[in-house]
Amino acid sequence: MSDLAKEKAARLLKKRGSLSSLGSHEVRAKETFARTKDSISTVSYMEEPGHHDDIQRPAVQMENTYQLTPARRFPVLTVKDILKDVLTSYLQEEKYEPELCRQMTKTISEVIKARVKDLMIPRYKIIVIISIGQIRDQNMRMGSRCLWDETHDNFSSHTFKNSSLFATATVYGVYFE
Repeated sequence: MSDLAKEKAARLLKKRGSLSSLGSHEVRAKETFARTKDSISTVSYMEEPGHHDDIQRPAVQMENTYQLTPARRFPVLTVKDILKDVLTSYLQEEKYEPELCRQMTKTISEVIKARVKDLMIPRYKIIVIISIGQIRDQNMRMGSRCLWDETHDNFSSHTFKNSSLFATATVYGVYFE
C-alpha cells in the first residue's frame, strides 16, 4: 500500500472516529520485514446513526399540495370492526397476567396499526392506544385530550371483556395537512 493511500485511509478513519491498527502494527512490520501489508484491520463506530461525512446527498424539494381537506374521511365503522376482530381473536381465551398483558398491549397495538394502515387512508396519522386490566369489583374511567379539528379528525373505540380481563382500544385518525 503506498504512503499516500495509507495517509488517506488514516485521515478517513480519524474523521469517522475509528480505531485502527494501521499505526503501530504496520510500522513495526515495515521495520522488521522491510515490506508492507496489503490489508488494514479497523474497528469503526459512529456518534450518530446515519451520519456519514463522505456522502453528500442533494436536498429533496417538495412541492406544496395546498390540500387542506381530506379526499376521504376517516372510516370509523371499518376501524371499529378491525378493533373488535383483533381484540376478540387475541384475548378471547386469555387470563389476566400482568407481564403477559404488558406484552399483549404492544402486540395488539402493532397489529391494529398495521391493519388500519392497510386501509390506505391518505394523509392521516394513526395513533393506537390499548389498555388491558384485571376484572375485579372496581370501577374505572378513562379520558384523553388532544388538539382536535372536528371537521377532519376522528376516532374509533371498542371495549372487550372476558371472565378475567378487560381491554379498551382506541384508534385516533388525525388529519395531517
